[in-house]
Amino acid sequence: MADRFTLAELDDAAALLHRGGVLAYPTEAVFGLGCDPHDRVAFERLFALKQRPPTQGVLLIAADFAQVEPYIDLASVPADVLAQVRASWPGPHTWIFPRSARVPDWVAGAHAGIALRVTAHEPAAALCRAFGAALVSTSANPHGEPPARSAATVEAYFGPALDGLLDAPLGDQQRPTIIRDAMTGVIIRA
Repeated sequence: MADRFTLAELDDAAALLHRGGVLAYPTEAVFGLGCDPHDRVAFERLFALKQRPPTQGVLLIAADFAQVEPYIDLASVPADVLAQVRASWPGPHTWIFPRSARVPDWVAGAHAGIALRVTAHEPAAALCRAFGAALVSTSANPHGEPPARSAATVEAYFGPALDGLLDAPLGDQQRPTIIRDAMTGVIIRA
């Protein structure tokens, strides 16, 4: 069974991530799987757990704008677009931006942009603060299965193959966040 962490043990959960671990944690609507986006070995383990094609890419979740800013090609984003996105954060809004050179290719997959969210869900935000950076966030489920909405479902899906689980409440959203293209406003995932 994966190591279980409570909100009082966020530093331990963050340490697991820094050591290359894959951690399940609560988000606004479902449990997510996360790892250090710059740790390719951890990232590949996460994708193996999900049985997900590597071309799909993932989003990054953060506690504040400073944690996502390095991943955005700011020179390509008009000031009014950036202001509109920043006004929606923190919140359950995921935006796709032109990506900077800091985004590892494996995180973006076959996509030209990078999907980012500054979350208002306190357990996920607290985890990002404890980690000190943005984290990979993809739904905690094997590819094709429903996203986990409980710690018990996470454990049923992944068992001891998962390194850790932050056992804390989900947010009050019923569905994963809407994903929009920041430059056009087009909804990519409703």
